[in-house]
Amino acid sequence: MKLSEYIALDGTEISTLMNKKEITREEVVKASYTLLDKVNDQLNAVTHTRKEKVIEEVSVPVPHYPPREFNGVPIFLKDGSQSIAGEPSTSGANIFKETIASETSNFVKKIQQVGFLPLGHSTTPEFALKNITESKLHGPTRNPWNHTFSPGGSSGGAAALVASGVVPIAGASDGGGSIRIPASFTGLFGLKPTRGRTPVGPGVGRQWHGAAIDFVLSRTVRDSARLLTIMQTVQQEAAFQTPLFPNRYEWAMEEPFKRPLKIGFTTESPVGTPVSDEAKKAVHKVITWLEEQGHSVEQSIPDIDGVQLMRDYYLMNSGEISALTYQLEKIHNEKLTSDDIEIETWLLHEAGQNVSAAQFSLSLASWDKAALKMAKYHEKYDLYITAATAYPAPKIGELTHSKEREVELLEQIQTEIPEKQQEVIYEMFLPSLTYTPFTQLANLTGQPAVSVPVHLTESGLPLGVQIMAAKGNDHQLLRLAYQLEDTGLWVGMKGNPYFDSSSTFAPMK
Repeated sequence: MKLSEYIALDGTEISTLMNKKEITREEVVKASYTLLDKVNDQLNAVTHTRKEKVIEEVSVPVPHYPPREFNGVPIFLKDGSQSIAGEPSTSGANIFKETIASETSNFVKKIQQVGFLPLGHSTTPEFALKNITESKLHGPTRNPWNHTFSPGGSSGGAAALVASGVVPIAGASDGGGSIRIPASFTGLFGLKPTRGRTPVGPGVGRQWHGAAIDFVLSRTVRDSARLLTIMQTVQQEAAFQTPLFPNRYEWAMEEPFKRPLKIGFTTESPVGTPVSDEAKKAVHKVITWLEEQGHSVEQSIPDIDGVQLMRDYYLMNSGEISALTYQLEKIHNEKLTSDDIEIETWLLHEAGQNVSAAQFSLSLASWDKAALKMAKYHEKYDLYITAATAYPAPKIGELTHSKEREVELLEQIQTEIPEKQQEVIYEMFLPSLTYTPFTQLANLTGQPAVSVPVHLTESGLPLGVQIMAAKGNDHQLLRLAYQLEDTGLWVGMKGNPYFDSSSTFAPMK
């Protein structure tokens, strides 16, 4: 198999050819690893590979009847929540650099059952806490569209691998936009499913109190739709469950809408930060197209205090990280210091120690109030549209704190009274939040949301548009995205140098 042939296939096509015995698992694995060898020095998107094990695995015939849904499709998993027993699991953290996973996650077990071949793990920022992928353990991961820029985070390694053609689909997770943000920055399709839709655990009934969910990044809508059909579940041990969709998502996405949709949109940041002209332009392109299709579109902003909601989100992060550091100190039998973990993790830990149970409970209650308001919003509007990100990708290092700023933040968190520590947290994340203020709402309300690649900036970087639907209406998002994919608006990999045979970056030769 030529690399140019491999890179042109999505996961659905690979599995179809595999089940027809027109290609072999060995061919696909060889193509993927060959491509990785060509591009990873440029991108730094992988923490480790399973190359020797995978080559051994694919050499053994695997009887399967009926044909498996993603038979022979190579995939990289996200370092952290998508663990494989016996494989490294660092979560992008230096303190976990020698950690070997003791069990395979339920998400990965399902991935393996349907025929995926896990080739290794992709890079993430420490504990998936940032919207860029620049951990001190692994270094910065770079954007295939332009190496000067970040692919985003926290699923940045996953995005870089899919947007460079190494794999057609990569495991990702989304706790505040970590699927949709890198999708926006790299021209990919990124779906965050409804809360409770995909597997969690084992031994964990929720992730970030329902804010986080595991799924994938893909280049085509049908790959994500097909995979959601397979991955949807009702787990008895899970804290959050949603009714199973009775149809197959890849069939439902091809159906026309039974009536014109009523859609609300905004180009304003929910936290009052600036929004680039490019992001506004991207939204208006989609709005114009929707109106041309006969849908009703009007500017309408949900009645939610976006700044307060973000404060409540960061308060949850503080509690979660403080709990994590407490567990680490018990395991290592020694106190952690600011030298052991990165600045964002340390400040969240420090602030979290002063969060009361009452404050934590009230912050989670605010999520439910926001969910109620969004439920009422969707009684009037089928969909809510915003930019996926307020700007195209930031430059490498732009959102990483300097040594001087780290010292300043450490001093602030130590000297502020407990009531003011959350202000320090907000200010610490504000530069990052300015880039990505739109995605967190869907995490806290539990709604499904997608980033669709419909805009290329004048500087040649992609920028996505976000579409949200009511809980359970993942199929509406997939249907609209599938229709958009068939238009000239869809950027996809057009302009991506890794998919351009005339480019010096291109690995296709």
